[in-house]
Amino acid sequence: MTLTELKYIVAVARARHFGHAAEACFVAQPTLSVAIKKLEDELGVTLFERGGSEVSVTPLGAQIVAQAERVLEQTAAIKELAKQNKDPLSGPLRLGVIYTIGPYLLPPLVKNLIANVPQMPLVLQENFTVKLLDLLRQGELDAAIMALPLPEHGMAVRALYDEPFVVAMPKNHPWSTRTEIAAEDLKSETMLLLGAGHCFRDQVLEVCPEMARFSSSPGNGMQRTFEGSSLETIRHMVASGIGLTVLPRASVPDMKDPNGMLTFVRFQDPVPSRRVVIVWRKSFTRRAAIDAVVKAVADCGLPGVEMVTLQAAA
Repeated sequence: MTLTELKYIVAVARARHFGHAAEACFVAQPTLSVAIKKLEDELGVTLFERGGSEVSVTPLGAQIVAQAERVLEQTAAIKELAKQNKDPLSGPLRLGVIYTIGPYLLPPLVKNLIANVPQMPLVLQENFTVKLLDLLRQGELDAAIMALPLPEHGMAVRALYDEPFVVAMPKNHPWSTRTEIAAEDLKSETMLLLGAGHCFRDQVLEVCPEMARFSSSPGNGMQRTFEGSSLETIRHMVASGIGLTVLPRASVPDMKDPNGMLTFVRFQDPVPSRRVVIVWRKSFTRRAAIDAVVKAVADCGLPGVEMVTLQAAA
């Protein structure tokens, strides 16, 4: 039994597909399949039911995969413990960021870290919340910046900032002279939202009850709902006059840009918002690296956000 074999079975259990698991592990599918069959032969059990387009985990296989995940996490912890006598700020930090935060936070964050801790370069990955949590559990990432609420994760969490949402509309929209907008007013407008899988879409639908109520009822309330793949794509669609959207405040450098093609208007109180946090494995020992990232985020000067200071929590 090898750690590589354990990594393979965890990957297959998560992907439910041998080909996708092999891609995630950067190996050829035959290599992964042979290694898993070898492990099954050694243990004398069947870990996966093969057949059809999706692989299923046997009941005993699920228990073994869960144990394998713990073994891999503890292996990563051993490597971290070996670094305890070294500078925790020395060496790369593998940091994940969700798509709706990365474009606005990463440029100033990277600049701040280069200036303050040049010996700790960032290895960055943008992805969905669920994928980033998987990479954290597998030890492929050291920490990740995302937004609450999160699915069950068992990680350490530290709050970074609270970010309000704003409404974006074309310059010539009838509402462009308003000082604030009620969430319920959006039900009469064509709305552009991120597609399924983006947590920001879920957060917008959760904190704007009228949008949640009418987005799933075509012809009853909200006229139409279009979905986009990124906030920047949606921003350009709004500028062309297709509809309105909701954006996180940090994505709007200037709420009153006279030369832009968009107008941004705040929500009526209570203003919908999201809390942005940094998440890491409890076994991760480079806490000074986490502190350095927290400080660098605080120094970014993101527009319209409110920094928070909370102790690390489970």
